[in-house]
Amino acid sequence: MAITAQDVNKLRQMTGAGMMDCKVALTEANGDFDVAVEILRKKGQKISEKRADRETTEGIVFVQSDDAGTEAVLVALGCETDFVSKNEEFQNLGNEILGVAYSKKPAGIEALLAEKSGTTSLGEKVTELIGKIGEKIEVLAYEKMGSDLVVSYIHGTKKLGVLVALSGFAEPTAAEAGRDVAMQIAAMKPVSIDKDDVDPAIVQKELEIGREQARAEGKPENMLDKIAEGKLNKFFKESTLLNQAFVKDSAITVAKYLQSVNPNLKVKAFKRIAIG
Repeated sequence: MAITAQDVNKLRQMTGAGMMDCKVALTEANGDFDVAVEILRKKGQKISEKRADRETTEGIVFVQSDDAGTEAVLVALGCETDFVSKNEEFQNLGNEILGVAYSKKPAGIEALLAEKSGTTSLGEKVTELIGKIGEKIEVLAYEKMGSDLVVSYIHGTKKLGVLVALSGFAEPTAAEAGRDVAMQIAAMKPVSIDKDDVDPAIVQKELEIGREQARAEGKPENMLDKIAEGKLNKFFKESTLLNQAFVKDSAITVAKYLQSVNPNLKVKAFKRIAIG
């Protein structure tokens, strides 16, 4: 059957796919719009499978918080090139995924992609955009956080985002302190809040590295454990949030800074998400 320009335009409005892709899909589907939509989705799936091993080192981190500042959701949408990350449709999809994540708060990425926006799942929407753009697109991270106060920070490139949850505050300055801590996390990449929160596997790895370094320096075997403990303590100071030197005043630690704002102000959790 003859495929008219109006038919092609209608399918384009339905799917956002390019004119030629819509024309080819309609021709293959003999004018059946439902079949044509399925053909376009399958095209996106094929491209997705073909590019599965490609790295998504570009993208954008999206964040949404409630007015009270007690909860926030973060979504990182990745792509292959900076060009695509600046694409309006890519950004619209990221905001759409964020909106669903914020309202539904599913358990994880898989559950998030299964959620529907309108009549189509988010996973299908991602696949459709892959088919249209021809580049791998994926949700790299999805985090949700709630507390007395949740502060978000997005770095200027929008490829780095932080959520930090605080409790025990009693004055407005806590929000400013929360932003300072979020920026600290963005810059200094702590592995945990305090030394007691560090993964035991990381602790053992650092001790082993310390022993090997001391051994390579020719230190006596009976001194290796003590030297390794010293190096571990240095690691704690550099890599755990509360023990790090505060970036705005290196004479004090982050713990001392929080105490100066309010003795009851505590960091309950944080997430740092970086693309690339």
